[in-house]
Amino acid sequence: MIKVCKFGGTSMSDGMNFRRVAEIVNGDPDRRFVVVSAPGKRFGNDNKVTDLLYDAHTALEEGGNFHSAFTKVRDRFIGIAREIGLTFDIGAVLDECEREIEAERDRDFTASRGEYLSARVMAELLKAPFIDARDTVRFFEDGRLDAEKTFALVKDALKGKKRAVVSGFYGAYPNGKIKTFSRGGSDVSGAIVARAAGADLYENWTDVSGFLACDPRIVDNPARIPALSYQELRELSYMGANVLHSESIFPVREANIPIRIKNTFRPEDEGTDILPVEKYRFTGKTVTGIAGRRHFTVIYLEKSLMNAEIGFTHRVLSVLLKYNVSFEHMPSGIDTMSFIIDSSLLGGGILDRLCADIKEAVHPDHLRVFDDIALLAVVGHGMSRNVGTSARLFSAIAASGVNVRMIDQGSSELNIIVGVDSEDYERTVRAVYREFFGE
Repeated sequence: MIKVCKFGGTSMSDGMNFRRVAEIVNGDPDRRFVVVSAPGKRFGNDNKVTDLLYDAHTALEEGGNFHSAFTKVRDRFIGIAREIGLTFDIGAVLDECEREIEAERDRDFTASRGEYLSARVMAELLKAPFIDARDTVRFFEDGRLDAEKTFALVKDALKGKKRAVVSGFYGAYPNGKIKTFSRGGSDVSGAIVARAAGADLYENWTDVSGFLACDPRIVDNPARIPALSYQELRELSYMGANVLHSESIFPVREANIPIRIKNTFRPEDEGTDILPVEKYRFTGKTVTGIAGRRHFTVIYLEKSLMNAEIGFTHRVLSVLLKYNVSFEHMPSGIDTMSFIIDSSLLGGGILDRLCADIKEAVHPDHLRVFDDIALLAVVGHGMSRNVGTSARLFSAIAASGVNVRMIDQGSSELNIIVGVDSEDYERTVRAVYREFFGE
């Protein structure tokens, strides 16, 4: 069996945690290939190494004291090496990085050095070969991942190695210039290595014991989700469950490789398995999880005989395109239509201009705007298997005294989206959790 392990920034924050990661890897011979992030925060007011590197780049660009800014990065890694008792010359590696950063004067290159240094140290600790993502992860000139070439290069680099440590978060253009991933960078890197290695399991190690049924800041000690499908992950992560972003694991999703979310600080905990549909087994739960986001705006249109007016929706969407505004949901009736839009896209007077142009384009009988709306997603394959799920959901919300402002359900019956006033969001989450998961 081949397992690929990715460890996040919190897992790599200091020397003690580097040792903890090494114990986890050495504890299972199937854990063959390791992908690491840059060290994260050690405590509340601490800095992530990547942020320190961005500060160093800013100092370099603005003519400030770059070397003084880089000293903070140097101190972190020297401290880590000292804590774990490494004898290799980390100072020389840091000197080389400092010279290259000053010569490159490139933001992505500077940011990438956190993962580079982290992987160099972990490779020394595990006595395993180091693989530089600069040599294996390729981007097209327009910034898209060259997946075919990347998988081939990574596969070749791993060939014949019993174990290896790979730097996450970055790769290179065809000319060798460093590029970092924009979202979930090290998660993407881990998934790439898992795909290229033909892994049987991709372990994503973080500081939580898997996915929880809802936000623990709203409900105390919510239930852990033992398993969910890729589709459920997509719905929950998009609506705010931030353990693992669904877009960051596309290489393993396309290859149907299972993912297991594990807690570096509680490795004995079972975690959460994320599975392809064909490997997913119904748990018996009607609802798998609840997630949500605040700060949406609803643009509501009403016009008699809207359904008979050919091109009505097209003209409205053309206005949204003009202002480069995307919508989240579009619930509609025979003479009504609503667009649910992230409020952050409508600042700077865009909302007023957008509404004026919609009026000009389709001449609605009424156009109304509702702001500060929160969306709550109730997600689960079990909803299609159980009669009365919607009745239970809306009865629970009504019993809590909350007025539902919007309802949307996809044809897959995988989720139900409910819109409520933002001030009612947490009350709604608690009510729905009590209904489907108990106290």
